[in-house]
Amino acid sequence: MAKIERIRQVLSSPFGAEEFKSQAEKGWRVVAIEWEREVAEEVPPAPAPAEEPPFGLQVAKDSEQLEVNPTEREALFMMMELTVQEGPYSRIADELNRRGFRTRAGRKWNPVSVFQMLPRLIEVGPRIFSTEEWQERRKKLKAAGS
Repeated sequence: MAKIERIRQVLSSPFGAEEFKSQAEKGWRVVAIEWEREVAEEVPPAPAPAEEPPFGLQVAKDSEQLEVNPTEREALFMMMELTVQEGPYSRIADELNRRGFRTRAGRKWNPVSVFQMLPRLIEVGPRIFSTEEWQERRKKLKAAGS
């Protein structure tokens, strides 16, 4: 088997048909062509904004763990309590506003913002219903309904 020899030729000027012909006459054949050009340096994309913790939770100050946000937790309990009483969203929003609760954006609650909390209420419902605090609230609800 014949030995194969390869060389890499760095070009300082354009390489045309004459150079191909000259190398071919010496027994060389083209096996690869490498291209290069200057491009503007790309700015890496900004990192995606971190996802906001679910309503009722916040990032702990001393770590990257989530902890309960007491104010938002109380708002969730109130929403759940008023939802169980089958109150309309407008009544729930009015009651949250009357008690000084605000959305995470600092706005007053309205029927739409309360409605948008339903998936979160469904998510935390089992945990809320299993707390002693909910059991106490439930007793008060039953007593008030009697």
